[in-house]
Amino acid sequence: MRILMAGASGFLGTRLVDRLTADGHQVTRLVRRAPRTADERQWNPSAAQLDPQVVADANAVINLAGAGVGDKRWNDAYKQVIRSSRVDTTTTLAITIAGLATADRPAVLLNSSAVGWYGNTGDRVVEEDAPAGEGFLADVCRVWEAATRPAEDAGVRVVRLRTGLPLHRDGGLLKPQLLPFRLGVGGRLGNGRQWLPWISMRDWLDALTFLLSRDDLAGPVNLVGPHPVTNAEFTRELGRQLHRPAVMWVPGVALKIALGGFAHEALTSTRVLPGVLSKAGFDWTHPDLPGALRAALTE
Repeated sequence: MRILMAGASGFLGTRLVDRLTADGHQVTRLVRRAPRTADERQWNPSAAQLDPQVVADANAVINLAGAGVGDKRWNDAYKQVIRSSRVDTTTTLAITIAGLATADRPAVLLNSSAVGWYGNTGDRVVEEDAPAGEGFLADVCRVWEAATRPAEDAGVRVVRLRTGLPLHRDGGLLKPQLLPFRLGVGGRLGNGRQWLPWISMRDWLDALTFLLSRDDLAGPVNLVGPHPVTNAEFTRELGRQLHRPAVMWVPGVALKIALGGFAHEALTSTRVLPGVLSKAGFDWTHPDLPGALRAALTE
């Protein structure tokens, strides 16, 4: 399969490129700078510039582009970067796909989104049919997903990837916690009662390849493990895996000082289940947190 990918240089994208290439697919990466290799094509999503032929040459499009929500302290300027980096890329791809002749359109667009769609659900369990919640990230997810509509209206299968918290020692939720835990000062965030919708990296990659091949699946799909845990449970298990105490805690006020607006999201409880994947018969390699953490720390 010929696959065009945006966001291929990110934490998830680099691993997905490796996986797809190993599976025998041909991956072409969209880049904003001048291309340096034969598998790169230039685009400028901020200016809605993308050569339609680059899209027409693909059987599938995967869009993982977006500035990291935890990369910088949130202020008004960075919140705009978070929003525009997602909406501009998605809009450019969806409109370009819709503008192609029917025979030239890719069969599927897998477009990144996030479980932030649901906002703070507390202890309430939600699946893909739940409405959007409230808050900045929920608002971003709403317009992000809406930006795929031109491709969907043109008859292309669109899957909206509501990704949770992928576990890997080199990034995401886990990386910033490893040093304090190994120093024996790791602990829960706030009261620890907030639910964390984690997923192992292996299962995230498997889910993407599963969704590429399943022509009957479209719309929102929660990419999370089947057994979410609270932050306190996650903290205890990570301490066990690293053979370190996990009795410290970071109060909410300290998070607000350190993270600004992102502190609210770090303390948000999102109890999400993978309804679509479960009903479709997806088989998790790491359905439970202990196995997922062992893999994240060793693979």
